[in-house]
Amino acid sequence: MSKSTMTRRKFLSAASQSTAMAAVSSPLFLRPDRAHAAADLSEGMIGGPTGFAGAERYQYGPDTPEGRAVEAARSMKAGGEAPARIVLGLSDGSIGQITQPFPAGAPSVKELWEQETGIELDIVGVPNGQEFTKVMQDVSTKSGGFDIYAVEWNRLGDLAETGGIVNLDEYVETYRPEWDDPERGYVTGEKGVSLLNEYRGAVYGVSLDGDFQTWNHRTDLFNDPAEQKAFAGQYGYALRPPQTWKEHDEIAAFFHRPDQGLFGSTDLRNQGWGYTNWYQRFVSMASPNQFLFADDGTALINSDAGWSATQEYIDSLAHHSPDAISWSWPEQYGNFANGGAAMTCAFSNLPKFLDNPGNEGSKVTGKIGTHLAPGREHDGKLVRRSVLWLNLSACVSAQSEHPEVAYLLLQWLGSSRIYSWMTANPGGYFDPFQLANFSDDLVRQTYHDYHMDVVRESVKRTVPTINYPGATAFHNALDENLMAALTGSMSAEQAMANTEKQWKRISRRVGEEKLVDAIKANKAAWPDLLDPIDS
Repeated sequence: MSKSTMTRRKFLSAASQSTAMAAVSSPLFLRPDRAHAAADLSEGMIGGPTGFAGAERYQYGPDTPEGRAVEAARSMKAGGEAPARIVLGLSDGSIGQITQPFPAGAPSVKELWEQETGIELDIVGVPNGQEFTKVMQDVSTKSGGFDIYAVEWNRLGDLAETGGIVNLDEYVETYRPEWDDPERGYVTGEKGVSLLNEYRGAVYGVSLDGDFQTWNHRTDLFNDPAEQKAFAGQYGYALRPPQTWKEHDEIAAFFHRPDQGLFGSTDLRNQGWGYTNWYQRFVSMASPNQFLFADDGTALINSDAGWSATQEYIDSLAHHSPDAISWSWPEQYGNFANGGAAMTCAFSNLPKFLDNPGNEGSKVTGKIGTHLAPGREHDGKLVRRSVLWLNLSACVSAQSEHPEVAYLLLQWLGSSRIYSWMTANPGGYFDPFQLANFSDDLVRQTYHDYHMDVVRESVKRTVPTINYPGATAFHNALDENLMAALTGSMSAEQAMANTEKQWKRISRRVGEEKLVDAIKANKAAWPDLLDPIDS
């Protein structure tokens, strides 16, 4: 970055808090329809949605992350330094939350951005699951088709190492997104920023999702007096959402009645998804965490912890569907909606879709409860760990001619006021993950009060999956060996030994020094929260 560019950024950052910027936010710089709407803003607010009850919760003043982003974008547009449009590549399933107005009387998020900045937002749909492939095509061919990529968060390392995305540290310093704000920001503050946005200690992405895996159970089964009596008689303790993996497996075995169309637990076991549930078992094997790698880069999975977690994973097939290794989330959600499972672990949007009177096909409306991940006792405390999986992060393409404006859009979208409004919209897959989201009335209405507090607490107990160079290769190796163990072609010990050998080869290929640096940086995202054990 040139010295003159940095000077201009510093000026804009300071000016956003001064009366000099008042002219920029005047109706002269707005489209006519937005100038009219500005009269409906609450006192002191310079932007945000209007037209519905509670809209003031999502409006913002000049000294907020949203306000700083919008004012800088307006200034750059007025000065001829901004493009006519920004191109965002986004998974098909999430587009509705940006393009569909919500609630009644509101503009869409896309309309609001365009009205307030005069910069068009061009969204290009990408098939779900193909985000990384499309991005790598754009990077490798230097097509320059996008200003912003939206990819799985743990691909940031691979993309950063290709030079295909922009290091955002300077923009973060200038425009201050306040992701770690203790009242509105990420649930775990700096740990959350490290988990969601950083690679090797630098910011490369802005989180636009909250795919924290959350456990669900059937309250009609767990609260049934006859089931409670039968369970206590068989296992010697009260039926409740499980605290430990031992309790989980016993409860799953108790409810497993395939002849009645009921499976004990349907946390996924298929290729590409299932190993996230292996993670939860493995990382709780030590306190506060069983890590995947030592600080020197040595893999830790070919060990008692790895063998035990893998054997549990294999044994758990006994309370799953006979087709468990081929089930993905559509089968999982469909089965749970049909009342076909006592428990499952899924994205946090499961109650949003299935506990919904508008979903006439769901048999579990009003019958869903949520609970924290099971864990293990260590020295009188309980280690309960969930995991983050998929979870879209948006990053700025190194081919963009306007990276600063692209970042400003991301800061605006990912800041707590706009993101709360956006994630409350039932039109897509963006899920809550910020403190402000979990306390927001619209979000809680969409996701349900009983669920939101559990999701927030699950976020506090979430470990990252691999976010290092070679993440795809590491995960594929683990995945393939776990599948081999599930199908009986190798033992738990063989699966972990084989994974370790493959991980060593991957480490050498990507560069052991680089990998060690990433592993150490990644430790900042791991939780240290321990729970008391309830009797």
